[in-house]
Amino acid sequence: MDNYYEGVPTAGPPRTGWLTFSATLLVVSGIFKIFDALWAFKYDDELSQDVQTFIFEHDLRSWGWVWLIVGIVLIVVGLAVVTGSEIARGVGIFAAAFAAVTFLPWIYYKPTWTILSVSLAILVIYGLAAHGGRRSGIRPAGPSTPAPA
Repeated sequence: MDNYYEGVPTAGPPRTGWLTFSATLLVVSGIFKIFDALWAFKYDDELSQDVQTFIFEHDLRSWGWVWLIVGIVLIVVGLAVVTGSEIARGVGIFAAAFAAVTFLPWIYYKPTWTILSVSLAILVIYGLAAHGGRRSGIRPAGPSTPAPA
């Protein structure tokens, strides 16, 4: 009885959970960015000039197009991360880092939401950076697996 868990089936390597988590957050973030874009298109002319000047640089419709494109990219990247794409992994890390930095100015208005958003972005970066490497068929050497020669 060298290894108690030798015959027990597992769900997969531990890193697949982190990749699933990261991919899911990227897709959900993309969906929310598309909702932001739809909101921006709907309320482009209804916000006061002061709000648009301070936050949106006079043109909410332009921000809507930016959010729409970012949302689509995040959804595509999230789906590509699941397939094991290295390019998607790099884009996902960049997108999460960029999101974490762009959340910070909102800390004065919504501190709890900002801290939560930055924390989730950091977890996505960790999941993609630490557990998103190339997948290989090589299993680690253990009691039941002979070491490679």
